[in-house]
Amino acid sequence: MRPITIGLICEGKVPPDKRVPLTPKKCVEAEARFPGLKLVVQESPGRCFSDQEYRSLGIDVRPEVADCDILMGVKEVPVSQLIPNKTYLFFSHTVKKQPANRELLRQVLAKNITLIDYELLTNEQGERIVAFGRWAGIVGAYNALLTYGRKHQLYELKPAYQCVDMEDMQEEFFKVKKLPPIKIAVTGSGRVAQGAVEVLNLMRIRKVSVYDYLYQDFNEPVYTQLRSADYNRRRDGRVWDTPDFHRNPQEYESTFQNFLPVTNLLIACAYWHPAAPKLFTLEDTCRAHFRIDTIADVTCDVNGSIPTTLRSSSIQEPAFDYNCQTRQLEPAYSRPNNITVMAVDNLPCELPRNASRDFSRQLIDNVLPHLVQEHGPDAVVERATIARNGQLTERYQYLADYVAAD
Repeated sequence: MRPITIGLICEGKVPPDKRVPLTPKKCVEAEARFPGLKLVVQESPGRCFSDQEYRSLGIDVRPEVADCDILMGVKEVPVSQLIPNKTYLFFSHTVKKQPANRELLRQVLAKNITLIDYELLTNEQGERIVAFGRWAGIVGAYNALLTYGRKHQLYELKPAYQCVDMEDMQEEFFKVKKLPPIKIAVTGSGRVAQGAVEVLNLMRIRKVSVYDYLYQDFNEPVYTQLRSADYNRRRDGRVWDTPDFHRNPQEYESTFQNFLPVTNLLIACAYWHPAAPKLFTLEDTCRAHFRIDTIADVTCDVNGSIPTTLRSSSIQEPAFDYNCQTRQLEPAYSRPNNITVMAVDNLPCELPRNASRDFSRQLIDNVLPHLVQEHGPDAVVERATIARNGQLTERYQYLADYVAAD
């Protein structure tokens, strides 16, 4: 393969993200697997893997990596730190025209930067090939049980971000045995939901069918996993069609009201499109049949599928209360009748070493072969390239008005 140097940049966004695209051991593996590839790491005081951990394995760590061919980070690069004429890989959060990152994309174009977005790296079937979603689900489900335990003064779980890693976090799972026979609903079937289910299974919480969840009583805590068809239906009464639901979500309505009288804890992990129905309404939250008192909004779409998610929360302060009478947010655990919401928007950051190992594996197996080929990047990389030569690529021309807007 052609000689190529990849620099792992120091995360500049505040608060800084502790995750890394490639762990020290995965850097060694990548260099061995792709002859001609050299990895350089920019010094950073905040990574979950220290500079010394890289150096001890023979990886070059230095103050600057501006001379590298490709620069890799995790979160958005602050505009002031963008280096002109470079190729970057990071999560840019621009393809949905997010207002906060408009200036970032403007400067990418102005500085002649080639921007490849991890979120857009897909296979031929359109499925993402690198993601942190599983870890969002793992930490999200753990935080859900932590929040429920605190709300009902059942037990105190050590926050995930204070755990060294997943194994350390699992030492806390035994405390969940103090749960009463509640019912937990998990929405979604993708990576995020699978991560959540993984934790519930490790906690020995029993999974039951959707039918039994709705119509049976249990003398132990149970959970069910809901697919889109379990809580949505076509407005015209025609038969359910999953591909059509993803193409035309506006043609469907929520049937989640069936679950409101029997659910105590909701763990929302399903991807949500703005045209899709919301699970319930704010009016529903004050009705007698609304039994949910704790919500873990793992997807964390503000004013999205979960109407009570009126803002996101932080890792240090993960929960807040929603008062259905006043429709105002209050401090977490303020009143017993409030709905307590956990809505942390960067959950994988709480177990950064585990999340980084997983991401590194996907990057080496699924992305580097396409990025460091003899003849340069191929179609997989091209599909994920938002900008090149100071222009939006053809696939992302729809962002032109977003870049041009005041």
